[in-house]
Amino acid sequence: MNVFIVRPFGTKNNINFDRVETELIRPAMRAVGLTGGTTGEFVQQGNIRTDMFELLLIADLVIADVSIHNANVFYELGLRHALRDKRTFLLKSAGDDVPFDLKTDRYLPYDANDPAASVGALARALEATLDSQQQDSPVYQLLPDLEPADPDKFLIVPLDFREEVEQAEARKSPADLALLTCELEGFAWRAAGLRLIGMAQFRLKDWHGAKTTWKAVREYDDMDLEANTQLATVYQKLGDMVSSDQAVERALQSRAITNEARAEILALKARNAKTLWTRDWEHLQDLEARQASALMSPHLERSYHLYCQGFSEDRNHFYSGLNALAMLTILTELAQVQPTVWEDNFDAPEDAPLTLQKLKRLAADLAAGVKLAIASKRAILARTQQTDTWAEISAADLSFLASTRTSRIGQAYKSALAGADAQARESARNQLVLYQQLGILTDNTQAALQHVAPSGIEKVPEQAAPRVILFTGHRIDAEGREKPRFPRSKETQARALIHEAVEAERKTATGPLLGIAGGASGGDILFHEVCQELGIPTLLYLALPQDAYRAASVADSGAQWVERFQRLCEVNTPIILADADELPRWLRAKNEYTIWQRSNLWMLQHALTKSNDNLTLIALWNGDVEDGPGGTEDMVNRAKERGSAFIHLDTRTLLTDA
Repeated sequence: MNVFIVRPFGTKNNINFDRVETELIRPAMRAVGLTGGTTGEFVQQGNIRTDMFELLLIADLVIADVSIHNANVFYELGLRHALRDKRTFLLKSAGDDVPFDLKTDRYLPYDANDPAASVGALARALEATLDSQQQDSPVYQLLPDLEPADPDKFLIVPLDFREEVEQAEARKSPADLALLTCELEGFAWRAAGLRLIGMAQFRLKDWHGAKTTWKAVREYDDMDLEANTQLATVYQKLGDMVSSDQAVERALQSRAITNEARAEILALKARNAKTLWTRDWEHLQDLEARQASALMSPHLERSYHLYCQGFSEDRNHFYSGLNALAMLTILTELAQVQPTVWEDNFDAPEDAPLTLQKLKRLAADLAAGVKLAIASKRAILARTQQTDTWAEISAADLSFLASTRTSRIGQAYKSALAGADAQARESARNQLVLYQQLGILTDNTQAALQHVAPSGIEKVPEQAAPRVILFTGHRIDAEGREKPRFPRSKETQARALIHEAVEAERKTATGPLLGIAGGASGGDILFHEVCQELGIPTLLYLALPQDAYRAASVADSGAQWVERFQRLCEVNTPIILADADELPRWLRAKNEYTIWQRSNLWMLQHALTKSNDNLTLIALWNGDVEDGPGGTEDMVNRAKERGSAFIHLDTRTLLTDA
């Protein structure tokens, strides 16, 4: 996340504020993983006021030093309090008295003579501020109905970043989208970029990736409407109904939610209840047992009521109304075929038939409302010369629920599904099969299924993801390298280390193995050769096209390595990251980040995706810390965060071998 620092400059009132930033604020920010700066960094650009206003608005966190009475600090602090309702943090040394308007605000005290002593306290306080959803702006505390500015509306996501997201989606590559997610760290427009990626992952049905991305968006605001709406569906697809319902409740608390959106998300919650209801009975083999279990399940009525709530929010939302009618019809039909089970719901047996008749009247009223909603939708479609298969299927579903004319029902489905895609046919059929499994509405079901043939969608059994061995390691040292890492004379020993590590993985593997590595002279090529000897297939990932990569990462090691690289490319068609070594324009501002760091992260994300997180990272590495994203240390840390195994082949042992 990004920070904007509001403070005096230079030494004032015997406080060196530049030192305070260097020794206190910056170290605390680094400890929490924050980036950012002050207006002083924009002076030479000639538009300090514009930048200052923008940063006060879009910064995820503002740190303001109110140690002395400084007009600029108080002006900027006032602007922040007016623009954003939360995440403004105050700190103060022993200087001037705090102004009256800020006396009730909390702040972190520090010693101006030893600012570094408070780094730990400030880091903990910043973490707590980021985690808190409480308002700290006195403006919004006193005016609770005031809506804070939405920073995303003022942030421009670079065009070439948008294009990269579109290209990754077109390639249907969740791994490339995950790479972009990692690379957004440190950019002021990160949240807006995450939204683009999250929507692409959603469309690709990359539910695990979408969950990670939308949770990252929600870190900015627990009650983010879009994030919670997306997470509600994502969790549903992953089978986590509790988390889905929790996301729904958060979305419903948003002030920005429309009636149409409320109807949609209530219908999603109703769908969760319906899923839990089917789990209660679908495993039973005996028909009467299925019927009894389905009728007794509390999720049946809960689903019905939630669909009704959705339809009440928006009478044009025929989907929720139609499904409310379906659940109510199932309830009344089951009550008739299982009268004893139905009566057990009432203290007085005579109440059972009375309630059933009341529910049937409700169903008739509901059917009339749904009929009007569908008719309205079809009229709009006709007027605008558009078609909607789902509206036509809904009309057929309504006929199924409200009519006893089996020939009319069959014709309705035949017309609705003419030209429908496989997904639409499968959805319509699944609902009809549900009635069939419960043994209700049998005549209508038989008539409909005659015209709703199986979609032809074959459920291909999911193959177990391979265990992936991802390799990263040093190149062979250039002649005369000042600080040796991998001397040419130690190739045999390095090969033995790699062979031992890969062989150990092969012996413990319970399924298929796959190796992934680059093609640089040294560790990369040795890894591919070892895997080939052990019968393990590998994928060759190159940061640049083959000729450019050879020139950059192989040629200076000599003809022998070039020949081995060429042989490797002949048996493993290279997978290429980029056409040139220049980063995309949107990435060039990222400190200490090159195409080579990007290549490391790219391979890591592909390995994690292909292995479904069943990954071992082998690093032929001297253990030196490499700053910036994409370095070996960063790769190791990211892999460990995902639960990956890590094998460190320390090249320092090569230097100590006799």
